[in-house]
Amino acid sequence: MRPRHYSADLTAPWKKSAAVPEVAAEADLVVEEVSTGFCGAVIRCEAGTVTLEDRFGKHRVFPLAPRGFLLEGEVVTLVRPSSQAPSRPARTASGSLAVPGARARVARAGRIYVEGRHDAELVEKVWGDDLRIEGVVVEYLEGVDDLAAIVADFAPGPDARLGVLVDHLVPGSKESRIAARVTGDDVLVVGHPYVDVWQAVKPAALGIAAWPAVPPGEDWKTGVCRALGWPPNTGAAWQRVLGSVRSYKDLEPALLGAVERLIDFVTE
Repeated sequence: MRPRHYSADLTAPWKKSAAVPEVAAEADLVVEEVSTGFCGAVIRCEAGTVTLEDRFGKHRVFPLAPRGFLLEGEVVTLVRPSSQAPSRPARTASGSLAVPGARARVARAGRIYVEGRHDAELVEKVWGDDLRIEGVVVEYLEGVDDLAAIVADFAPGPDARLGVLVDHLVPGSKESRIAARVTGDDVLVVGHPYVDVWQAVKPAALGIAAWPAVPPGEDWKTGVCRALGWPPNTGAAWQRVLGSVRSYKDLEPALLGAVERLIDFVTE
C-alpha cells in the first residue's frame, strides 16, 4: 500500500505554540495594543487592566489579555507588577537616575540665566529634579540685549559661576556678538540655533511633520499659530507645546547639549 500524505495544515494543531514572554506593566513602559494599534506608555496598572497614555496625552484602558501587546515589535503578555516593584520611574525627565526622597540642596551662588519665561519653564520641566538636587537656580532675563550689564551686576567668580542659555546663537548673529563680549573663565554662554525655544521641541512630539516656515517680518509665534491652524493665542499655544514634552527624548539634541553643559559648568 502507498503511504498516506498529510498536509502541514492537518498536523499544525498538534504543534506546540511558541512561548510568549510575560512582562510586568511598569510605569513608563511603552507598548502597542495588538487589536487597536494604540501605542502609549503605562501610567497605571490595576487588577485586570492597564492604562496607556499616548504622546498627545490621550488615555485608554485595556484588559491584561494574553498575547495582547507588542513590546519593541514582539508579542508579549502584560502582567500586573509585584507589590515590591517600585511605583515611580527609575529616571528623571532628563534621563538621570532618580533619587527618591532626595531633598533639594541649598541654592548655590552660581546661576543659570535663560532668555525668557518659556525657556525657563521648559528647562524646569525636563531638568527640574536635577537642578534641585544640585542646588542650581534658573532665572529668565526677558532678552539678552542688556546681557553685558547683567553679567557685570552679577559679578561672577570661581565660587559663583554664571551660565547663560541664548536663543538663535549662530555665527554672525546679534546674539553671538553679545555672547563674545561677556564670555570668560567664570561665564559660559551657550545656545541653540532656533529662532525660539519652541523649535527645540521635536515636531513629532506635537504630531506635526515640521515646524512651519514663517515669512520675514511676521512675529514667529503668531506665524506658527496661523500656519498650524491654532487659535491666535501664543500663551495657549505654548502650553500645548510644553504639554507635549514628556522627557528629554522630545527635545532636539542642540538644546539638550547646551543645558547639560551649563549645569556642568555652574556645578564644577
